[in-house]
Amino acid sequence: MKILVLGSGLMGPAAAHNAMTDPDVTQVTLCDMNQQQLDAAHAKLKGMEGGEKITTVALDLGDQAATTELMAGCDAVVAALPKVAIPLGIRAALAAGTPLVDLSWPPPEQVEEVKRHVEDEGGFVIPGCGVEPGLTEIMARHLAEKLDRIDELHIMCGGIPAKPAPPLGYKIVFGGRNLPLREGDAAICRDGALDTVPRYSGAHPVHFAGVGECEAWQEGFMPWLMELDVLKDLKLGTQMTVRWPGYAAKATVLRDLGMFSLEPIDVYGTQVAPKALLDALLYPHVRLEEGEIDITCLSVEAIGEKDGHSCKYKIEMVDWYDEELGFTSMARTTAMTGAIVARMIARGDIKAKGFLTPEKVITGPLFDTLVDELAAVNIRFKMTTEKMNGLD
Repeated sequence: MKILVLGSGLMGPAAAHNAMTDPDVTQVTLCDMNQQQLDAAHAKLKGMEGGEKITTVALDLGDQAATTELMAGCDAVVAALPKVAIPLGIRAALAAGTPLVDLSWPPPEQVEEVKRHVEDEGGFVIPGCGVEPGLTEIMARHLAEKLDRIDELHIMCGGIPAKPAPPLGYKIVFGGRNLPLREGDAAICRDGALDTVPRYSGAHPVHFAGVGECEAWQEGFMPWLMELDVLKDLKLGTQMTVRWPGYAAKATVLRDLGMFSLEPIDVYGTQVAPKALLDALLYPHVRLEEGEIDITCLSVEAIGEKDGHSCKYKIEMVDWYDEELGFTSMARTTAMTGAIVARMIARGDIKAKGFLTPEKVITGPLFDTLVDELAAVNIRFKMTTEKMNGLD
């Protein structure tokens, strides 16, 4: 198998490492247009297990001919790209006839066009195949299908620094220089339909083993979950982000001040987008410094009926920075998930076409394979079952 990885920032090298440790993979090609970043990733990977399989290529996705030619020689592609570059990667993959697994999503305004293009061309793209979206939705479907009837689904996930520090108690753990802060409302599922609530609302304490007390607040229910038959009549569905306590209150103040707006305003004759200014001001305080440790926390709860009793199934995961290999927890849980799914496709375990979110594909034995392969890199899940007395 030959695997191509697009992007050599925080995510791409972790995906490449996961692929190159697979005995069935003969070659892993890591690409980026930033030669310095690419060289640093190569220097890190070449001394690791399977390092002899890694090659690097300086690549500008704007050169679609070169990108398509490179993809055509591979069995699957893992994309760890900025959102704006994702459509270029997908377009080249379709031209090459090579399946692509994306850790993120195209820009919202381009999603429908990209989806139609994939389906018209008969290609195969799995978007949002990381930790969230990705693992959270895969786990949600798995738990929902264990119940005879599901009434509620509650998802919580977030990446946090092991040691919170002012001003936000947060570090950027996914990559890039922009904070994941948005001004729009958050989606919530009520009685089988999408509704909205203020983003950052509903903040409440949550506890994760080995981490302590965090907080979770409304971020937005993934609407494609409601396309699953098992979730079409869901009474309540929430999806929340996990941070250290106090983050939601600070974010709410910044949002109310208009600091998340992408619309430029006049500042003494200069047009400035408030969010761009905020990112520039905060980046020195929120960038993940060398040696800093991050944690990824995940919880999925499905509440409903099983064998005539009210029941709650819950899956939890707490993952830590890999100090031995130097991969962030967010890179491990995001990029390695995508790389495992890409290798499933390359092996022929997954045969599908279209623009399909991961929970529509990774079910049954494929779910077991994913969980087993994540366990092999020490990403583990704990599932509990609770009969809910008094609710029968």
